[in-house]
Amino acid sequence: MGEIRTSGDIDEHRRRFIATAAGAVAAVQLGIVPANAQGTPRQLSTIRPGTNTSFGTIRQIDAGVLSVGYAEAGPADGPPVLLLHGWPYDIHTYVDVAPLLASAGYRVIIPYLRGYGATRFLSSDTVRNGQPSALAVDAVALMDALKIERATLAGCDWGARTADIVAALWPERCKALVSVSGYLIGSQEAGRMPLPPKAELEWWYQFYFATDRGRAGYDKYRREFAKLIWRLASPKWDFDDATFARSAAAFDNPDHVNIVIHNYRWRLGLAEGEPKYDGLEQRLAAFPAITVSTITLEGDANGAPHPDPSAYAKKLSGKYEHRLITGGIGHNLPQEAPQAFAEAVVDVTAES
Repeated sequence: MGEIRTSGDIDEHRRRFIATAAGAVAAVQLGIVPANAQGTPRQLSTIRPGTNTSFGTIRQIDAGVLSVGYAEAGPADGPPVLLLHGWPYDIHTYVDVAPLLASAGYRVIIPYLRGYGATRFLSSDTVRNGQPSALAVDAVALMDALKIERATLAGCDWGARTADIVAALWPERCKALVSVSGYLIGSQEAGRMPLPPKAELEWWYQFYFATDRGRAGYDKYRREFAKLIWRLASPKWDFDDATFARSAAAFDNPDHVNIVIHNYRWRLGLAEGEPKYDGLEQRLAAFPAITVSTITLEGDANGAPHPDPSAYAKKLSGKYEHRLITGGIGHNLPQEAPQAFAEAVVDVTAES
């Protein structure tokens, strides 16, 4: 296992990133819209980082079994970065990260996962499947549709797990990886194993979702449920109602409840997956190593279940660094600490 060391090149790359981002913020505050290398105006956020509220236009593209709704920022010819959100969050996890990376010249793609926001299934006959390998196949299909051969993948929660799976199974498609809470690849067999009582308590909602009452309760109270998870997972994040409402709108997707419930039931072995993913799941059940350059992140106030970095370090066999982000940062790290997350993307991409 290697470890990323702070070289002069990385320091210089980071200095350029911070200076560029600061310049973009200053330009925005002055009402100046900078141009890209071809001289075409490039739209940036209209408010300073920390208070961004919108990505603007949501694009749509057919990819695999989905019509994927996604936001895009930065120059079309920039190094591609795919940012993947989790549950119960949405693309606004990256509402401050995206303009930072775009201002530094990256092409940033932020898709709604299946069951969220503007993403829809192309056929009513497609199984509403939330198993992890299906979400990873979605990510690769999106890259294919956008004609992106390799990208830096970065994610949090379900998005981190999805990015981990792509990096492990298709390393040729993943230039580098940023993963909040590290190596999150699992299997149904592992999900069946009992945990100590305190650890089981942290997964209370997973057991709730295993019941018909839980499914009906989440269907009826999904917004109240999500807000509770936000508060438990990020106990020191002082988000306001408007911030929550922007993300909660993504849960109105007609397939949202089916995807969420299937995901958690599948993990416990209480729901079947699709046979076409069996081969991928067998490979994932062996807990394959991730060989691409990786930075893992953890907030010092993460209230959601998460592994200790020592538990997964040996699974990251390429260049690797772990960073603890302090200051009361919880589970939704990219939205709570966008500067730290963006810097990790810049550093790991430069090192790859």
